[in-house]
Amino acid sequence: MKKLALLFSFLTLVVSGIFSLPQANASNEVVRITSPLNQSFTGEFRDESLTQSLLPSGELGQLVFRSMSRERTWVIDPALIDAITAMTSDYKVLSDEEPAGGGVALSWLDRLKSVTARNEVISLPYGNPDIKLAKILAPSELALYLSFGKTRLESLLGRTVTADTSHSWSEGKSRLSFTERKIYGENRRALTRLSRVVTSEELSSLRARLGQLLSPNLDRTSREFFTLNATEAVDKIVSKLRINSGNYQVTTSSVKLPVTVINEFDVEVTVDVSMIPINSRMVVESFRDVVIAPQSKVQLEMGVEVIAPGETVVSAYITDKDGVEVVPEALLTLDSSVIDARVAWFTTGAAILLLLAGVAQSVRRVRKKSK
Repeated sequence: MKKLALLFSFLTLVVSGIFSLPQANASNEVVRITSPLNQSFTGEFRDESLTQSLLPSGELGQLVFRSMSRERTWVIDPALIDAITAMTSDYKVLSDEEPAGGGVALSWLDRLKSVTARNEVISLPYGNPDIKLAKILAPSELALYLSFGKTRLESLLGRTVTADTSHSWSEGKSRLSFTERKIYGENRRALTRLSRVVTSEELSSLRARLGQLLSPNLDRTSREFFTLNATEAVDKIVSKLRINSGNYQVTTSSVKLPVTVINEFDVEVTVDVSMIPINSRMVVESFRDVVIAPQSKVQLEMGVEVIAPGETVVSAYITDKDGVEVVPEALLTLDSSVIDARVAWFTTGAAILLLLAGVAQSVRRVRKKSK
């Protein structure tokens, strides 16, 4: 009987423990802070809808201003907090509305910091991308979205947060079209290549922001708008590191031509410059370890040796130390009427030989007739 009593008591404790666990979890309210993308990749906001959402009566406002249980878990998209923070200073709106959300955004952020102070905060990957789609299109970028998002959210909230490394807190499915996926991939690769030589925060931020294109919160119109806008932003930042194209008239067989390399980033950049002519009329010089200071340009002296007259187009590439092209090529057009001395000697020698051969042939014919 004592053994049965002990066994019954043990089973009672186990059962009560099992059923008490969900009740404890149920008391822990999960609050998700996510929203459709509103800030463009070039910095402007599409409209003032985010301001309305941040009001105490708005969708995001109700999540932080209403009375809630003490035990909460906050699941937050760092990109959204970045956008709201941008509203606290001067910002532009693409619609006809006047920007009036600065005070609202500041009040909402202060409230968020206050109500999350004693709770766990989970950081979603930056931009709240569809995890399944991100793993297909860019698994390495997903790791970047996760680490970048955690760092940004900790900086914005002034506290430590937990990264959603298991991806168990992400929800929803993106409906990005095949064409939009292709454009996303092209833009992602363009920024990845550029990041091989540029360590600018501006570049890192735009690279992370591409994750917003994979968000399940975007409708079709928004996907189209932001895909085009992202391409505009990527093209603009890629053009900050470039070689000026140009046309050159070559008047001597050996010459040094000026080639300008421009760096408009706020960090120093070290690159190689590879010159590839499309034909063998000219031999041109390439460069290694070219150092360009922030917001400046360097003028290189490209050595040119003319082999034959005519036009030669030289493809000028900016590459990293491994020879990987990091920005689109520039085209340098070289036109020369100069004949290299070696070619002249070779041509003259060939002509003399042909003349002698002709004379010898004529002499043989005359001798043959005389016989």
